[in-house]
Amino acid sequence: MLELNKWFFAQLANFLLLLMLLNIILFKPLLRIFKERDAGINGALDSAKAMDKEKDGIMAQIDAKLSDGRTRAKTVFEDLSKQGIEIQKQALTTAQNEAAGLNKSAKDELGSAVEKARASLKSDVESFSKQIVEKLVKA
Repeated sequence: MLELNKWFFAQLANFLLLLMLLNIILFKPLLRIFKERDAGINGALDSAKAMDKEKDGIMAQIDAKLSDGRTRAKTVFEDLSKQGIEIQKQALTTAQNEAAGLNKSAKDELGSAVEKARASLKSDVESFSKQIVEKLVKA
């Protein structure tokens, strides 16, 4: 049978006293530190999740602004391209009109020069023919 002597009670009292002292000095502070660490980790995770959501929102805004900017740039490019084509057409039309005018004036000048040359040659031919007739008649 189990004998309960005075040392058993002394050891039981010592065990209970140490258990209370360790609870106050060691276990409660350690549990408090663990709870604070868990709270800090959970707070950091919640903060990271909130930042991730905020990042996603900002990225969506950036994508929307980029898309809008690309659309506007495309519109501006198309408008400027159309304006450039119109300016090019106008310049081509102007150049063609100027070339046609220069061509016509050159043809007119050439025609008048041809007429002058014909008239000059006609008078020269007449004078040569008179000289030939004179030389033939004298001979």
